[in-house]
Amino acid sequence: MMRRMMIPAMIVLGALSATGFAPLDLWPATLICLALLIAATARAGALWQALSRGYWFGVGHFSVGLNWIAHAFTFQDKMPAQLGYLAVVLLSCYLAVYLALAAGLAWRFGQGDSARIAPLFAAGWIVTEWLRATMFTGFAWNPLGAIWLPLLPVAESARWVGTFGLSGLVVIAAGGLLLLFERRWKAGASAIAAIFIAALAALQPAPKGPAGPLIRVVQPNIPQQEKEGAAYDRANFRKLAGLSGSPGVAPRLILWPEAAIPEFIEFETYARLRIASLLGPQDMLLAGGVSLIGDAQDRVIAARNSLFALTPDGRITGRYDKSHLVPYGEYLPMRPILSAIGLSRLVPGDLDFWPGPGPQSMEIPGFGKVGMQICYEIIFPGHVIDERNRPLFLFNPSNDAWFGAWGPPQHLAQARLRAIEEGVPVVRSTPTGISAVIDTRGAILQRIPRDTGGYIEMRAPPLAPPTPFARAGNLLSLALALLLAALAVAMRRRAR
Repeated sequence: MMRRMMIPAMIVLGALSATGFAPLDLWPATLICLALLIAATARAGALWQALSRGYWFGVGHFSVGLNWIAHAFTFQDKMPAQLGYLAVVLLSCYLAVYLALAAGLAWRFGQGDSARIAPLFAAGWIVTEWLRATMFTGFAWNPLGAIWLPLLPVAESARWVGTFGLSGLVVIAAGGLLLLFERRWKAGASAIAAIFIAALAALQPAPKGPAGPLIRVVQPNIPQQEKEGAAYDRANFRKLAGLSGSPGVAPRLILWPEAAIPEFIEFETYARLRIASLLGPQDMLLAGGVSLIGDAQDRVIAARNSLFALTPDGRITGRYDKSHLVPYGEYLPMRPILSAIGLSRLVPGDLDFWPGPGPQSMEIPGFGKVGMQICYEIIFPGHVIDERNRPLFLFNPSNDAWFGAWGPPQHLAQARLRAIEEGVPVVRSTPTGISAVIDTRGAILQRIPRDTGGYIEMRAPPLAPPTPFARAGNLLSLALALLLAALAVAMRRRAR
């Protein structure tokens, strides 16, 4: 009976564990569910049982945490909206493999002892979460460490161990709770104390350097269903123009969202001049749009998701092209094969987006260097900053109007982690929310809520010195995993 109930129990525990992510932020629930997973893994009678328990926990965990993906299918006219729920489950079944591997490794080398399984599980979680963010173009959404953001001093440990290392600290905390429940007071208290020590070591005051340039972040509140069509284009431009404000004495860097410009502005002079008319003589504007790629016969063969820098006289002085594209959203992998079986409908239009060269800082005349990461790119730890050209702040224009109620706050949470890791402020502009200005400690200085039009005008927060993570990247997370594995080995030898 107990064996038959184990799979549904693990699915339910996994589902409840996902409530620790935004927007619910019920992080104690995540710790309790993970503690029960560690206990179930320790009590597995065979490797296949440990793998199974980790796998089904993962299916529940990812199915609930990624439920916003289903909402995106409601905007696909060529695909039934119900397919969105199937897509969430299928993706979760794949992602759960990584969690199963972590559970299997912990069981194999932990020998049924919770005190050894906990650090091994933490080490395995770090490594498999890093693999999840890397393999097959990577899918780094909802790293477990994001649940610490309501406890910002703990989240600030990411500047030392990275987000994947922060995820390992979640598992260590859960293991500590389990050990306390088992009345193994010394081991449990040591695990919990390690979290507080990490938080205290990572604490730092707000940077006291000079503030950055004057920025104006625009959120026009344009729903996804109102983004296409000439009538919508005119109304949407009026919203953007009204929120961009009037020129003042101080130069402003105006920041519009991803895909804010419907025209191909590299070829349409009128569209550029219409935007330029909103700018003062010293203002600049960064806005998302699409650039086209042609072949030798001037036929359009692909497009790029781009960010353009525009001057008050309508010139384009810089362009950043998104490099980490969303499979099945911005391009169709294996297009010839999938098109032949009718799956080209997964991607709007007949053109794929092509990737740009990677993280870049753009020199904005009069404002300094600005880093660029469009939408989904911000979720990949260690891959957001041009290391040779460190920016004053990182601009993350995004279109989160696709992603329902859960996607935007989760996206914002991951932007906060990048600010902590790199010691670089992050500024987000979105059509429907959540636009925000984030300092280098991950604190949100100002935000515009979902489904609200508005703007933020302020000086960009000061830049912090490069953090340990900014210098060493994800090697720090992997080093922590190695340290935790070594701790488990030492505990095993001591037990002998």
